[in-house]
Amino acid sequence: MSDNPAFVLRKIEDVAYEQRPIPEIKDDEVLVAVKKTGICGSDVHYLVAGRIGQFVVEKPMILGHESAGIVTKIGPKVRNLKVGDRVAMEPGATCRVCDDCKRGRYELCPEIIFAATPPYDGTLARYYPIPADLCYRLPDNLTLEDGAMMEPLSVAVHSVANIGQLRANQSVVVFGAGPVGLLCMAVARALGASRIVAVDIVPSRLEFARTYAATETYTPPKMEQGETRLAYSERNAKAMMQQLKIEERGPAGIDLVVDASGAEVSIQTGIHIAKHGGTFIQLGMGQAEVTIPVTTLLVKEINFKGSFRYGPGDYQLAIALVSQGKIDLKPLITHRFSFDQAIQAFQTTRAGKSEDGKPVIKAVISGPDVSPEDPL
Repeated sequence: MSDNPAFVLRKIEDVAYEQRPIPEIKDDEVLVAVKKTGICGSDVHYLVAGRIGQFVVEKPMILGHESAGIVTKIGPKVRNLKVGDRVAMEPGATCRVCDDCKRGRYELCPEIIFAATPPYDGTLARYYPIPADLCYRLPDNLTLEDGAMMEPLSVAVHSVANIGQLRANQSVVVFGAGPVGLLCMAVARALGASRIVAVDIVPSRLEFARTYAATETYTPPKMEQGETRLAYSERNAKAMMQQLKIEERGPAGIDLVVDASGAEVSIQTGIHIAKHGGTFIQLGMGQAEVTIPVTTLLVKEINFKGSFRYGPGDYQLAIALVSQGKIDLKPLITHRFSFDQAIQAFQTTRAGKSEDGKPVIKAVISGPDVSPEDPL
């Protein structure tokens, strides 16, 4: 059987629709009819550059990994799901036997099969096979569109709640008010943060952040001619602390800094504004190498940590926060496309706005035969 249309990246700047065989499933897997898929920056990056770090597109690859759908077939060993279940899909299958998997850090598994990361196909097709334990049943009050958003939300949950260990009444600064940065702010608010500062250079993003989850916003100044990045970052941090009355210690200090931008000056500024003994989470991917004020990092005893994808419990917490009404995902979905408009969806996401000038936060592509206007 081959009724499985897929959206395939053949090479840089070359995408096309192809018919692929309907996947076979293993005993512990289910076959999901994919209904909603969000476009991630990594999908666009593979389209434009053909690689992210050591992951290189060397053969045609189905794009997409932020997905939700309906279970259409189950393997004989599956006990937790049945045909017809509406599920959010965690798109990284791990080996389950390595040291990282066994110690509860499966996101670090060296054998992970992650959707739309070369050489593995993604989810932008009619069907996708996936281990049953990586499918999470959606409560009745959530749509499949909400389900597709659980992937980026889980990235934010992992960063803020899991790696950052945010507690109620702590203060947070998030650099980068894109989709993941906004979701980090939303998670911080849901967990009871007392202060959430959004930092970005785009005014419209900051305006949205303030209405969505941030308590305050900050726009960095422009870099002066001949100024080094380190000197600029130090000046920027001082201006930010003065403007927002941030202290280096105590209750007015910043407990958690999350960089969701990947920009070198944001990382540098974040180290300067974190309180003594505070935590800095690097979430955004930018340049492979950056310069940091390491003496400041060590003198302040900052906990500098990386955050990569999501791990045990992150999807469950993400679903709980949304189903309990603590996070509203709907305002983040700004553009919707049918399956046969996938090329347009990627072009719009890449441009950052649609032809009518509306800025993109998150674009969602519906599965074949699904209306973009139906959230399911």
